[in-house]
Amino acid sequence: MEEISKLNWYHGNITRHIAEALLMANGMEGSYLLREGSNEGTFSISVRGRESVKHFKIVKEGGIFKFGITEFDSLESLVTHFANQPLLGGNSGTLVLLKHPYPKVVEEPDNYEDIVLQSTVRSGATERDLEFQTHANSLASKEGFLTKQGWFVKNWKTRWFVLVKNELSYYSDRAKDKPIKTLNLEDCQGCWKDDSTCKNYCFRLEYPERTWYFYANTEEEMKEWMDMIKWKIKQIRKGSVRSFT
Repeated sequence: MEEISKLNWYHGNITRHIAEALLMANGMEGSYLLREGSNEGTFSISVRGRESVKHFKIVKEGGIFKFGITEFDSLESLVTHFANQPLLGGNSGTLVLLKHPYPKVVEEPDNYEDIVLQSTVRSGATERDLEFQTHANSLASKEGFLTKQGWFVKNWKTRWFVLVKNELSYYSDRAKDKPIKTLNLEDCQGCWKDDSTCKNYCFRLEYPERTWYFYANTEEEMKEWMDMIKWKIKQIRKGSVRSFT
């Protein structure tokens, strides 16, 4: 058990519901975590597929981990094996791969306390459920009004912006369900404060095909948006470097 507890993607005694909420809200296809099973000596690997989370039972007998009829001498060898061979998700026939270990402890941006509250509400988890975790994994989300510069016509329009996971979407107003456009931060080259537009509290996002300009109503709001976006870009760049330890 000591070996298992050292794995950064072992989440201990969290519920099936919390595992699904974490992976669907903040993971990606192929994200996985390990948790305790319902019976002694059992564990569950929860893996996010394209639209849902699959759960696979693992039985530990002595120093051997049994997955169906296959045996492994360590969890690392199990994960390495299935990273290259798809897992068959039961009767659904859905194939999922173990690609991205979902850590129990992650870096958090400075406004961590606000994000925990959003995580509880958005994922459907309760405060009691989150008590199972030493550190809740953050959705790192933010929403609010910003004013953006147009592309062809260089005028300025105030829009409602929503930042969730790696996507920054903006809407014509707060009540709309469908965004005008969504920017993927995985393609963003950087976020900087900008003085070229002669607008107060202005910052820009650099993309290969375009530079986006925004300004906030206050310096504090500008800093909050910039800090959150920079933090997300940093996590994206670090995201491909994951280990079992």
